[in-house]
Amino acid sequence: MTRKEEVLKLIVQHFIRTAEPVASKTLIDQYGLDFSSATIRAEMNELEKDGLLEKTHTSSGRIPSKKGYEYYLAHLRENNINDEIKMRLQTVMDKKVASVENVIKESCEILAKMTNLVSVISSNDSNDEHLVSIQIVPISTNSATAILVTDKGYVENRTFVFEDKVSVDDITSCVKLLNDRLKGTSISELVPKMEAIKPILSDYVIDHDVIYQALLETFLRFASDRMEIFNKDELLNQPEFKNDAERLKKVIELFDNKMKLKQEIAKAGKNINDNVSIHIADKDKSNDMSVVSASISLGKDNEGTISLLGPTRMDYDKAVSLLDYVAKTLNEHFKMIGGSEDERRKARQKGNEKGSEAKRKSPKRSE
Repeated sequence: MTRKEEVLKLIVQHFIRTAEPVASKTLIDQYGLDFSSATIRAEMNELEKDGLLEKTHTSSGRIPSKKGYEYYLAHLRENNINDEIKMRLQTVMDKKVASVENVIKESCEILAKMTNLVSVISSNDSNDEHLVSIQIVPISTNSATAILVTDKGYVENRTFVFEDKVSVDDITSCVKLLNDRLKGTSISELVPKMEAIKPILSDYVIDHDVIYQALLETFLRFASDRMEIFNKDELLNQPEFKNDAERLKKVIELFDNKMKLKQEIAKAGKNINDNVSIHIADKDKSNDMSVVSASISLGKDNEGTISLLGPTRMDYDKAVSLLDYVAKTLNEHFKMIGGSEDERRKARQKGNEKGSEAKRKSPKRSE
């Protein structure tokens, strides 16, 4: 690493941690660089000429530019994986009865908390996913939960309230009819097929609208690109948003509009490796977010994307390293539960080796 690269690396890492512009004195006082202040300033000036650093209007310090972050990612990042995430993920994988969606959800929660970023899981086209069953679970005399299950292991539920004149028997009759007519239907075709059989429901239940609307809304949610967001509140506490009311408003609007959020995630087109792609935000655009994304495979023709979103100042090294590890771990896990016996055996062995290594490296607690 050259002296200029060392200065750039420290500036990027300090700014990520503090959100404060970095001056030469900071590098000497806090990092003990064995160069004179004049030498460091000269390197910073060169980095600025190269477009890797920018000078702020409020101080003499520098901050990384978009180009600077890209150079850091390509040449200077350390690619360290915290042993804690290995142990926590292994705990999730070891759960014997966990559904596909719960494994992904818990993994995304871990990822969001360990990076202090927003994590988003989104599934791809639902044309190749089919309804397995609709179930109704009574909660009280006038409420129930509708549960939908697909052949890819996903579950969607919606609780609804009905009037006293609609009995549980009436609901059961409707659900039986729907199962008979809709089982095996692709998720993308559920809504139009549901509308087509609406007249038949009236032969079973006079006041069937409440059941129909509850299930229709569930189908609509299920048929659209499924997306779940984790750790949004933590992002809103970042100084870029907390101290800028207009930018905060735009960020809130972004996460409330899943179509726009999907478009934002799609910006991650620059490949870091064979599985992780990235988009580094333009800090002058208040509604622009940096995005790191990775694909996960849940079996044949069933894929999804896990993404991390945050400000331009996000810790790209940590985000890329942890997301890459999580995505590869999930891919191995789902290959194990869905592949051949030989594939499952190899994946189990690899997972056990990871868990053992993490436990070996973790510090022992004192008694």
